[in-house]
Amino acid sequence: MIREMTKADFEVFWPTFESVINAQETYAFDPEMSFQQAYDLWCESPLKAFVFVEGDQVLGSYYIKANGMGPSNHICNCGYMVAEAARGKGIARQLCEHSQQVAIELGFKAMQFNSVVSANDVAVALWQKLGFNIVGTIPSAYKHSKLGYVDSYVMHKQLGH
Repeated sequence: MIREMTKADFEVFWPTFESVINAQETYAFDPEMSFQQAYDLWCESPLKAFVFVEGDQVLGSYYIKANGMGPSNHICNCGYMVAEAARGKGIARQLCEHSQQVAIELGFKAMQFNSVVSANDVAVALWQKLGFNIVGTIPSAYKHSKLGYVDSYVMHKQLGH
């Protein structure tokens, strides 16, 4: 089930969030950020945040926000995280599909991912299957904990008609 995220949900999700940012393989977030900084970034700054829950477990989450201001506020941006034990079960796909529907309901005309780490093959392939195109490559934009400097992609998809 996907629903809006509460602070209690984020508390359950925090170990996943912390694990993802500490791995330094997919997100350009400070691995030293506090719980409150992470909560503000993921839940307070965006327009909305959602969770994928199964029983009392939070298996994944995403946020949605405008990618720009003023004349660019018709394009949204999202970030997704899935608990390590739940990966490979289609949760990211469900979260992304849900986020696209929410984006359309909120009036967004397109969705853009500003920095998809090129070494994140699973995410790149999934986003492409879901209709996102690589519209730009930022050379050596991400310092991967295992691979060193790798490229990041800007990915984009028009929504609706």
